[in-house]
Amino acid sequence: MARPLEPLAKKIFKGVLVAEVAGLLGSYYLFNKMNSSQDFRQTMSKKYPFILEVYYKSIEQSGMYGLRQQDQEKWLNSKNE
Repeated sequence: MARPLEPLAKKIFKGVLVAEVAGLLGSYYLFNKMNSSQDFRQTMSKKYPFILEVYYKSIEQSGMYGLRQQDQEKWLNSKNE
């Protein structure tokens, strides 16, 4: 009786695997975009501040400090102009 479930299990496994790979690629793209564009980080701060917070914490965990302050200073200066 276990035979008919094998194809279903394979399909489920493949679906989960595809979802995982898509999630990893999406995360990499988002991190790369935030890492290279201060304007994109500003957009993220308005729309998805919790994601930007995760980005800043991961950057600080890797030993790179001051990026959050640079962003906030630039955004504050651009508001005042």
